[in-house]
Amino acid sequence: MKKVIFIASTGGHLAELLQLKDLFKKTEYMIITENTKSNLSLVKKHKRVEFLIYGTKKNFLVYPFKFIANTFKSLRIFLKFKPDFVIGTGAHTCVPMFYIAKLFGKKTIYIETMANIKTKTLTGRIVYPITDLFLVQWESMLKLYPKAKYGGWIY
Repeated sequence: MKKVIFIASTGGHLAELLQLKDLFKKTEYMIITENTKSNLSLVKKHKRVEFLIYGTKKNFLVYPFKFIANTFKSLRIFLKFKPDFVIGTGAHTCVPMFYIAKLFGKKTIYIETMANIKTKTLTGRIVYPITDLFLVQWESMLKLYPKAKYGGWIY
């Protein structure tokens, strides 16, 4: 059975990621998201859940330090779990994990958020060059990401 990390920031990105629950049954999986009160219930529903430090770019003085800390935490989680694939829906939590996965020769799948119809997300721009399979949920996004595949909505 393939080992898969499913990773997303809290909120809408995590809600999209959890729509992939049918894949959970077919894999040995771990969910990684940010440590917030609303996400603590994931531990009751899923066997393996890891939490990163909650970070928002709104507090731009602290954010870089949280991002660096989450990068090291992501590396520790990756080395402990040893996934075959990393699947993410955004946002900033995905970036370190995707680059770590590529460094170790693992496959990555990124699903660009359905919230964007005409513009690239920052995370999408950062992981697009290294992602093995980049999926968009709107056909219009194929103009912005020519190597992407249209997957339709995950809801």
